[in-house]
Amino acid sequence: MKRLRSAASRDTREQNDSPSLRSMLQARLSRRDTLRGSFGVTAGSTLVGAGLAGCSDDNGGSSGDGNQPPELRFQSVQGVAGSGIDTIALPEGYTYDALIPWGTPILGDFPAFRPDGSNTAAEQAQQSGEWHDGMHFFPIDGSDTNGLLCVNHESLSFDFFHGYRVENGSAVTNRETDGNGLPTNADQVRKEINGHGVSVVELQRMAGEWRVSDNGRNRRITAVTPMRFSGPAAGSALLQTAYSPDGTQGRGTINNCGRGFTPWGTYLTCEENFRGYVTTQEDPVPQEKSRYLINAGGFGYLWHGVAGDASEDNGEFARWDTTPTGGSAADDYRNEANHFGWIVEIDPFDPASTPVKRTALGRVAHEGCEPGRITPGQPIAFYTGDDDENEYLYKFVTADAWDPDSPDPDMLDNGTLYVARLDASGSGEWIALDIANNDTLAQNFDSQAEVLVYARIAGDLIGATPMDRPEWSTTDPDTGEIYLTLTNNDEKDASSGSPNAANPRDPNLWGHILRVREDGDDPAATGFTWDIFAFGAPADADPDTVNRSGLTADNQFAGPDGLFFDPRGVLWIQTDNGGNAVADATNDQLLAVVPGGLRGDRTLTADNQSALRRMLVGPGDCEVTGIVLSPDARTLFVNIQHPGDAFPPTNGFPAGGASGPDNLPRSTTVAIRREDGGEIAL
Repeated sequence: MKRLRSAASRDTREQNDSPSLRSMLQARLSRRDTLRGSFGVTAGSTLVGAGLAGCSDDNGGSSGDGNQPPELRFQSVQGVAGSGIDTIALPEGYTYDALIPWGTPILGDFPAFRPDGSNTAAEQAQQSGEWHDGMHFFPIDGSDTNGLLCVNHESLSFDFFHGYRVENGSAVTNRETDGNGLPTNADQVRKEINGHGVSVVELQRMAGEWRVSDNGRNRRITAVTPMRFSGPAAGSALLQTAYSPDGTQGRGTINNCGRGFTPWGTYLTCEENFRGYVTTQEDPVPQEKSRYLINAGGFGYLWHGVAGDASEDNGEFARWDTTPTGGSAADDYRNEANHFGWIVEIDPFDPASTPVKRTALGRVAHEGCEPGRITPGQPIAFYTGDDDENEYLYKFVTADAWDPDSPDPDMLDNGTLYVARLDASGSGEWIALDIANNDTLAQNFDSQAEVLVYARIAGDLIGATPMDRPEWSTTDPDTGEIYLTLTNNDEKDASSGSPNAANPRDPNLWGHILRVREDGDDPAATGFTWDIFAFGAPADADPDTVNRSGLTADNQFAGPDGLFFDPRGVLWIQTDNGGNAVADATNDQLLAVVPGGLRGDRTLTADNQSALRRMLVGPGDCEVTGIVLSPDARTLFVNIQHPGDAFPPTNGFPAGGASGPDNLPRSTTVAIRREDGGEIAL
């Protein structure tokens, strides 16, 4: 960057010319009823037999192929709350199987999980990781009963990841640290590194139940797995390190949260809060690091604490401290933070393939990378949120059109990255982060590679709209609309451009779901229409200011996070409540709704909120996340992340019973099925 090297962490926010919209907020909300009608007609008018314009007040909606929308055929389960709950609740007639809990042996010597947490780093590298998050199912040869499940592992509960003991009536972690919290046991650090990343696990359904299989396809990708960079930033000086002096190679993927997929059969894993792992001792912290919230402590992993251990290989621990040590970037790890925050493409069918970090999609705290509707002969748009308070919504549009007969495996290297500006009128603009066609970017950056490495700063400069922690997105298979979760935001202020019309509540403790429709249903459009599909809220909150969707005790939710449209048009919503009134009424949960069955503009209101139903309630202190439907719609795979996540842990899910030093809770993929073998939810 040319002029921002010594700026404070948020200085570029002041250059953001996006209006705060406070003066327009009430006008926007008062016009909501009018927009409900015009949103569908305007956005859907270019489609034939599909879209919002096809909704009928007589039958409650119509699907894009002229058939009736599906109807949910289960009743909401009761919301239950409590840290000690050690199972999941499902509607009558449903059951689940626990699959792939943390530590499941999947390759190599298949070392068994030790319930006291005492597995070694080498054993963890052959087992599934922790904190299961986004995932996707890839059928093998079109099978309904055999496929590869790719599962992200976001983080871990290091207070009991290595087990714990009870001394004088108190829980004591087995994680070995010095008086400053720095880890001192190199094998424990390697185990934590190996607990992150991605698991590729082959599953087979036999006698109605899914089981882990081993036909040579299983794989672990961790925070040390060799990777390569591709796209505009590959080979940039900003990616040079002592490990890769030419800036083309990297090690590992970290904090893998949301996910994506491509029509050519690859998995996209998304690096979110990498700021929790890389640290710096610089004072002041330069803006290119502070803007990404990198500091001296991170999340407390502090893996650089064992740097210099006799067993250290090629700076494997030293790299996590990005403080310059003199010389050039090729002599130390000052640029290691720039190795994370990317979309990583993985070929699940080739265990020997090298994962690729696709730099054309920009470097932010990626939360998902969902493609829009995929049409042969058109480019593909991939949507991603930057999951921090007051961050931005992005899309990447491929330069080439999709050709299913001749797929390009490097399609994600060429295209345009855009960031969103949302106006109070209900319209929006995608602004290209393209240095060749934007004077502001050209005045502040030296190259397109620099724009992409510091995409957050580029978004500041061109006036993107701050959002309430943009997380997962998903695409309506009927209309092509994009739905996006905004989880929450209690750090709003006018100088950051929030609150605003698309993120109106201040503070937003409950979250909401945004809906976007590209102009002309064109993935490459630079204009769009938007509205708010649903507001999370406690059931008893004020309907005018908080509970604007009229939620009841049967479907109140907060912290919408994971989001998934299945091919039948069912929208699944997963929650990460945090501490709020909804969490006091129900643990984290999974809900379902069919937008195509809602009248009018297909928005949740007090008049139709009963269409939103609760499918699952999780165990205590968990997050419900990661979701995909089997090809025959008879299994819903869902992840239960960090059950019992307190110290000492509060429950023993999935084994059940109380947790203890010999019964640690484990993040787990569950396979939900109907007892009669029928389709899920319908």
